[in-house]
Amino acid sequence: MTWMVTGGAGYIGAHVVRAMLAGGQQVVVYDDLSTGNAEKVPDGVPLVTGSVLDRQALDAAIRDHGVTGVVHIAGKKQVGESVERPLHYYRENVTGLEVLLESMVDAGVDRLVFSSSAAVYGMPDVALVTEDTPCAPMSPYGETKLVGEWLIHAAARAHGLRCASLRYFNVAGAASPELADAGVFNLIPMVFERLEAGQGPRIFGDDYATPDGTCIRDYIHVEDIASAHLAAARRLDDAERGTDLTLNIGRGEGSSVREMVDRILKVTDHGDIAPEVTARRAGDPARVVAGADRIRAELGWSARYGVDEMIDSAWQGWRHRHP
Repeated sequence: MTWMVTGGAGYIGAHVVRAMLAGGQQVVVYDDLSTGNAEKVPDGVPLVTGSVLDRQALDAAIRDHGVTGVVHIAGKKQVGESVERPLHYYRENVTGLEVLLESMVDAGVDRLVFSSSAAVYGMPDVALVTEDTPCAPMSPYGETKLVGEWLIHAAARAHGLRCASLRYFNVAGAASPELADAGVFNLIPMVFERLEAGQGPRIFGDDYATPDGTCIRDYIHVEDIASAHLAAARRLDDAERGTDLTLNIGRGEGSSVREMVDRILKVTDHGDIAPEVTARRAGDPARVVAGADRIRAELGWSARYGVDEMIDSAWQGWRHRHP
């Protein structure tokens, strides 16, 4: 078995590659390096530089490396950017997946683990978001992930593919400082950036219908994300043709924005800086917490890491990049 990890030089992809290797899998990385970093690919792991829109490059990578399964992480993932550039997001995330599936089907590769997102749910008004919660994405990014799942469902039925779509919740942390997320788009690095500038962390709205008035989210360590991909890959190895799983990856526990900010200030030794409450951001639901029963039942997987470990490892990564 050789698994090709698209986007394997990126933040999540690099963690997945390491988890697959530690689990005894053969891996090849396929990445266009538009946001990934070749230095994150471990020594001895082949790196093919190419776009998922390039059918010839995909065919060659699958053929030359004897690929028997694909973990598809490559794609664009910024909600705000997707609103500004929807055509770009549909091309990269949907057309790119279509080209990849065509290459897989023609080469007889029948295993696919797909990186989806909790963004497919939109603003669900439920205590726990299960895989059966209706999907109503609120951004082109979320739409592309949902359309991608539909495309995979159709291909699994038509071509007997074995597939697992994994819906991530709020990813954080790092396995080691050099693998930390270089972006500043999520809560934890956004707080770090404010602290480095000597400013108080921003809290967008404190009048939600939650215990402390701030939004509640389900945060998941990137190492847990990676181990879930390995578990899904192993499950597909033993699955019947046509197997098509859709699974949340979360802890099933919510933390409010204020709780997270307070913990970050404590971990980073910035307890003397007060948060700054500003107006709500448009489109922020009050609570989004994963129901994680199905992934435990299907894969025997559950999260290992807590919020403090996410914050501490992310802080070590931030200090590594900003000494």
